[in-house]
Amino acid sequence: QVQLVESGGGLVQAGGSLRLSCAASGSLLGIMGWYRQAPGKQREMVAHIIRDGRSEYAVFAKGRFTISADNTKNTIFLQMRNLRPEDTAVYYCVAYDFPGAPSYWGQGTQVTVSS
Repeated sequence: QVQLVESGGGLVQAGGSLRLSCAASGSLLGIMGWYRQAPGKQREMVAHIIRDGRSEYAVFAKGRFTISADNTKNTIFLQMRNLRPEDTAVYYCVAYDFPGAPSYWGQGTQVTVSS
């Protein structure tokens, strides 16, 4: 089984930064990424990254968030800058067996941005 463990969430003021980490155990996976879910809203994709370093971002994340990976450690990161109150959500690390819906989910880490 694949296990994903997130860390780095917390409380930050608007305009601040946080860096999330996700360590994966089990077989190496070709695609990993981040989703988030705000209260009362559907889960949405934040960013994902493939083995060769290519990445894609949601519109709200472009220019503010950066996804990266350490392939030797099977770990990904999400650097978030200029955070806004609307970024408040539980952030989940995800991994994919195939393109489409994520196959594996972490427990989630809470990010709260105060105004």
